[in-house]
Amino acid sequence: MTVADHHAHELWVCHIGTVPYREALAMQEAVRARRQADELPDVLLLLEHPPVYTRGRRSQPQELVLDESFHATHGIDVVPVDRGGRVTYHGPGQLVGYPIMAAPDVIVHVRRMEDAIVVALAAEGIQARSRPQDGPDYTGVWVQERKIASLGVHVARGISTHGFAVNVDNDLEPFSWVVACGLPGVAMTSIAAERGIADIGCFRRRVAHAFCQAHGRRQRLISARTLKLEREPVPA
Repeated sequence: MTVADHHAHELWVCHIGTVPYREALAMQEAVRARRQADELPDVLLLLEHPPVYTRGRRSQPQELVLDESFHATHGIDVVPVDRGGRVTYHGPGQLVGYPIMAAPDVIVHVRRMEDAIVVALAAEGIQARSRPQDGPDYTGVWVQERKIASLGVHVARGISTHGFAVNVDNDLEPFSWVVACGLPGVAMTSIAAERGIADIGCFRRRVAHAFCQAHGRRQRLISARTLKLEREPVPA
């Protein structure tokens, strides 16, 4: 019996802290390789990033409205990635989740992520929804017509990487410097903007719980060291 088989009813959740985006890509690749080899069960990495724009497979050059010198002046890196979706922004105060797990049906995988985020936001007193009927550019989670969470995934040999980003208490202005999510004029929001207050640690725990519920799994908190990522532990 493999490790993955032995822990099939668990979802391993790892709170990592703030990680530079390129380092997080390498982490995902390392965990994915071990998951593909059945050395690990399904894993959810929860973290934050320093300021960065990521360009998904469907992004277009014109979505970066300003030149690279502007982004560099504001300390924002630009990274092309293999996930689905278009251009989005990550920064401190935004909760990012990378489910590295078996995903035999990509659409089901995405819908479960959206559902878990909607449940976690409801626990914060925010009524949110997904919009699958509006097409792929509207993938994510919305509060009325304002977007609060972005999603994009990549699946290789049946295992997913990338995932979701929920605006908790982050600066929303950098979204206005690009065509965010391929939607000109899209209004972005956050938990702080909707409620006037936000606690990313509390919301991180809500998301982990809702994500495990959405997948019918028991949550097991693990350290980065258990995944051989060799980072300092983050309080759960």
